[in-house]
Amino acid sequence: MAKPSASSDRLDILNALTRKVLWLSSWTIHHANHIRPNIDGLKVGGHQASSASLATIMSALYFSVLRPEDRVAVKPHASPVFHAIQYLFGRQSREKLENFRGFKGAQSYPSRTKDVDDVDFSTGSVGLGVAQTLFSSLVQDYVQAHGWMKDRREGRMIALVGDAEMDEGNIFEALAEGWKHGLRNTWWIVDYNRQSLDAVVREGLWEKFETMFRNFGWDVVIVKYGRLMREAFAEPGGEALRRWIDNCPNALYAALCFQGGAAFRKHIQDDIGDQGDVTRLLDRRSDDELLALMSNLGGHDMASMLEAFESIDHDRPVCFIAYTIKGVGLPFQGHKDNHAGLMTVAQMERWRAQQNIRPGHEWDKFEGLKQDTAMLESFLASVPFNRDGRRLSDAVLDVPGRLTFTAAAQMSTQQGFGLILNDLARSDSAMASRIVTSSPDVTVSTNLGAWVNRRGLFARAEKADLFRSEKIPSTFNWAASPKGQHIELGIAEMNLFIMASALGLSHAINGARLLPIVTLYDPFIERGLDALNYACYQDARFMVVATPSGVTLAPEGGAHQSIATPLIGMAQDGLSSFEPAFVDELAAIMKWGFAHMQAAPGEGGSVYLRLSTRTIDQPQRIMSPELEADIAAGAYWLRKPGPNAEVIVAYTGAVAPEAIEATGLIGESRRDVGLLAITSADRLHAGWTAARSLRRHRRGVQHLSHVEQLLAPLPRDCGIVTVIDGHPATLGWLGSVRGHRVEALGVEKFGQTGTIDDLYRHNGMDANAIIDAAESLTGAPLHRHFPMAHRRAAQTDAPSPSPG
Repeated sequence: MAKPSASSDRLDILNALTRKVLWLSSWTIHHANHIRPNIDGLKVGGHQASSASLATIMSALYFSVLRPEDRVAVKPHASPVFHAIQYLFGRQSREKLENFRGFKGAQSYPSRTKDVDDVDFSTGSVGLGVAQTLFSSLVQDYVQAHGWMKDRREGRMIALVGDAEMDEGNIFEALAEGWKHGLRNTWWIVDYNRQSLDAVVREGLWEKFETMFRNFGWDVVIVKYGRLMREAFAEPGGEALRRWIDNCPNALYAALCFQGGAAFRKHIQDDIGDQGDVTRLLDRRSDDELLALMSNLGGHDMASMLEAFESIDHDRPVCFIAYTIKGVGLPFQGHKDNHAGLMTVAQMERWRAQQNIRPGHEWDKFEGLKQDTAMLESFLASVPFNRDGRRLSDAVLDVPGRLTFTAAAQMSTQQGFGLILNDLARSDSAMASRIVTSSPDVTVSTNLGAWVNRRGLFARAEKADLFRSEKIPSTFNWAASPKGQHIELGIAEMNLFIMASALGLSHAINGARLLPIVTLYDPFIERGLDALNYACYQDARFMVVATPSGVTLAPEGGAHQSIATPLIGMAQDGLSSFEPAFVDELAAIMKWGFAHMQAAPGEGGSVYLRLSTRTIDQPQRIMSPELEADIAAGAYWLRKPGPNAEVIVAYTGAVAPEAIEATGLIGESRRDVGLLAITSADRLHAGWTAARSLRRHRRGVQHLSHVEQLLAPLPRDCGIVTVIDGHPATLGWLGSVRGHRVEALGVEKFGQTGTIDDLYRHNGMDANAIIDAAESLTGAPLHRHFPMAHRRAAQTDAPSPSPG
């Protein structure tokens, strides 16, 4: 490598700040484990080793290389280093560092929503933050192409990656997608310490990774040797030493770093033999000096890292492979057990003395540094990344008073979704211009085709629709341009949800609000569930449209049937789930959803729509403001119960025809039967638990949730039959609201094909099953309108009870 461009004074300051970052990060963990437990009994694991390996790299970035427009995903276990850097910048408090991993203290992994300092991307579930930077770069290209950057410079999306983190499959899925879309402005910096949680990384693996990155169009920069090493290589015998270092197995190198200079000396001499130049090179150095030389890998050398970063003068994606030692400079450096290693009190005291830290001054910003305090403060104030204005926002977009669609007497909610988007595509509203759709190769089959025909595919350069130019008739116009509003992805649901996360954070990352709508098949939510959870944890805002759902897709059957997704929708924080039966409900929900996606932090969130391909009769009614509000709140009475109701039916989604039919037949022999249309079990349940919490904590408050108000008129002995094309537990909790008995119907086993009638009967959720459930609640027969033979057939085909 050439001589570093950094001046000597600048290097001195950066090296001093690096030592301070390493001290503060290690002391933060030590305090959490050895000091705070004496007060509150809390005991946490340590990341001292993982933090140490990244101290130089992160100091080079944050104190010198990064610009305000750059965004960083910090390797999860480097959280203490990140917080230490922010502490020096004045963006993190001592109180939160002292409470590291405690309640409302600095987070164990960087968090956009929980940390007060300048976190760009949450990390924690390994691999996801890495891929997030790639998709965020693609989103930046989208915003730039549409002219919404507002004179801001393009930023680099940077991920600090653990080498063992590269085992995560979603990283490789993302690499392929980046190549397809012409990825730019992305840096991945691999902390190549060659240790995972349980082992040492296998020999030769990174040569494979290097080849793969180059094949996907990335530049690869290897930062292997530090200044001390390069100087030693220039001495007589230096080339032999370099060859020994290059050929030394990962596990042995790590072990020798732990054992020290004497162990290095013996192994090098034993392996190379008594060569005069090499022997003299080693003899000129004490054991401590030899250890300092052999641990001076590129990732621990400030000049080498600055040279590598500052050499990049283009926007192509770059992978930096920075060689490091896990736990460098600490007593357990290189040891394979050091993942959760912590310095003992005695070791910390020795290290404190080495760092010139006085007892009681551990948190002083510049304690132990020889540089002038005013000079250090001035340096930090001038750091580009520390400038104000990194946190961006954008105005809230107006949502139309009503979303329109072309009504038909019979429709499915999936069809209705396509029609609603088509009407939006035809409008010239500001909101429509900010809608961006994406799908994992199921654009047509999830009814996005009309939207794409009108708004086009996105690409950074014009791409003609060859079928159209060749005059081949097609219902789809697949021309792509920088103004297109649909981003087509390959068949990888992890990529879809990370893309949704990147699009849904654009208002904060790029200063341009987007309204992302992503579509996929409902059962495959589970394939991307980790990425969906990650996106919600970051408070990204988007709309997930999942269709078709349940066993209602019938002949498709098999693995495409979904059971658990309604429960996922209820359980996932930051995601409001809905399952409308009728298209006018869907229109009201989507209108609410577009506003909810733009609400303030802590008030809004993302939206999940579980739709169906089943065509059913649509109600002919006027959508009043009251009905619209009830639909968004989660439920409304399709048939209000009378004062003497013995039973009501509560249904969700595509089973509406069966619920309506059964309610009508029950009503011929039972008084005041009610029919409750539940559009969102999630919203109902969340409102109920929130009301209960409010009443517990604020005595005397009589606030009733929406579901409590709906069920309040029912007599105490009224029964409730619930039915959903999904797991019956989704609605089974309704009986707990006011103590009513419940028969919960739904699907607990999947995989059988057949007609809708076959599968509803097989799973016990057809009209007969609803009537039977009502009969069991009322204790009297209700089946006089159903032929006995037909009922026996239904009972014969009913699922057997599960063992146990």
